[in-house]
Amino acid sequence: MEFDYVIVGAGSAGCVLAGRLSEDPGVTVALLEAGGPDKKREVKVPAAFAKLFKTECDWNYSTVAQPELAGRELYWPRGRMLGGSSSMNAMMWVRGTRADYDGWNVPGWSYDEVLPYFKKAERREGGDRGGVYGTGGPLWISEQRSPNASTLAFLEACQAQGIERLPEPNGDTNEGCAQTPVSQRRGQRWSTADGYLRPARKRANLTVLTGAHARRIVIENGRATAVEYGDTRVTARREVVLSAGAVGSPHLLMLSGVGDPDHLRDVGVEPVHELPAVGEHLADHLATAVTRHCPEPITLATAETLPNLARYLLTRRGPFTSNVGEAVAFLRSGDDQPAPDLELIFAPVPFIEHGLRPPAGHGVTIGVVLLRPESTGRIRLASPDPAAPPVIDPRYLSADGDLPRIMHGLRKAEELLATAPLKQYAAGCMDPYPEGAEDDEVLAKYVREHAETLYHPAGTCRMGTGDDSVVDPELRVRGIEGLRVADASVMPSLNRGHTNAPAIMIGEKAADLIRSA
Repeated sequence: MEFDYVIVGAGSAGCVLAGRLSEDPGVTVALLEAGGPDKKREVKVPAAFAKLFKTECDWNYSTVAQPELAGRELYWPRGRMLGGSSSMNAMMWVRGTRADYDGWNVPGWSYDEVLPYFKKAERREGGDRGGVYGTGGPLWISEQRSPNASTLAFLEACQAQGIERLPEPNGDTNEGCAQTPVSQRRGQRWSTADGYLRPARKRANLTVLTGAHARRIVIENGRATAVEYGDTRVTARREVVLSAGAVGSPHLLMLSGVGDPDHLRDVGVEPVHELPAVGEHLADHLATAVTRHCPEPITLATAETLPNLARYLLTRRGPFTSNVGEAVAFLRSGDDQPAPDLELIFAPVPFIEHGLRPPAGHGVTIGVVLLRPESTGRIRLASPDPAAPPVIDPRYLSADGDLPRIMHGLRKAEELLATAPLKQYAAGCMDPYPEGAEDDEVLAKYVREHAETLYHPAGTCRMGTGDDSVVDPELRVRGIEGLRVADASVMPSLNRGHTNAPAIMIGEKAADLIRSA
């Protein structure tokens, strides 16, 4: 099989690229996806996203044991189906701030230069709000259709504490609180498979191959010429584009002999091109939470009833439309921070162990997210076998400054729970949040034993102009012709938001870069 462009990974960025590149009828495009279609009913129902975890729709990764997190191996869900993680995430559309993109310090990627691509992607149910949001793009963005009463109380509590109420957290700055914008249309998930891929599949020049787990990029005379999966070779006349995510893209590069040559030889892969930064600079948003019993029987803990299901099926309203993380607040841990470095996410349900532990009654959660971690890790090969998962080592809390800032966020969450608007919905501590958390040692122990990923790995094929980068500002892999990376792995540093929106922006911008080559 031969095409002009071969894209690996039908996730947040890959679907964008397939949709945009195939707009040109003069080129042919192949999109390879290791997983299957996005047809499970839980994909479309917003509140059901956790039911996709640890299923065939999930890569179901785990980190290595984390010394600073009580030696635990953390579960990392990643989408393995059309739409990738945009088909199984919590749908939160939070771009990040001007300071993030200006701070990348990469030509062509300042805030003013990437903003048009965010807007190009967006279609707002509520229309434009002041000129910084898109209204005609493929990806529907809306507000929660039926926010919980406790969610509205959380926003009132934030305002009572002097936190500014924002129309939404997607302006130049996100400092303040807001109801969470979500990638939904009329109460259903709206993934990149919905917005970009499904319309594009009507085109004769686009071929979508599912169950196509890429095992190697073929590199001949310094040029990427094909991708192999199983016994099949898919040839690229123009370019191969990796959009396999912050885990999958560096993994495939290393399997193909691109990376640190000493490491590659150690695991039995013959080096093809020396690029030591592949898999390095791994960053992720670490999160922990305060969970409290709720005296009022109004939370999502008992949402799965026949009346609620009927309401959802008939009107696309009610608790099934919830993305769980219904409201957010962005704060600074101190005056020395130039922009928010903490995010508080309010959930009107006890969200424990990724939502895999059934709620023990009604409760509320305030998740605390470290937006600008100092700790970084890396991804390495465990084996030359493409089916073997990579070694994922985020090195959480290895930098001294990270734990105190998370603890500061937990203290702030406790203050909010004690305010007049919210305390009627927040009673005693709910397991695993400990009694006695006012003691620093108790709280630190809790963080180490219960902190989890917020599902935002990035940076493992970082973009830049120096030797510590994998791709240049045009997203071309250094030293190899005809090969680019376009996904969250190219982010030079984590944004003060969530990574799905930037991954889609990167896909939009990458399509323009490729078409202008």
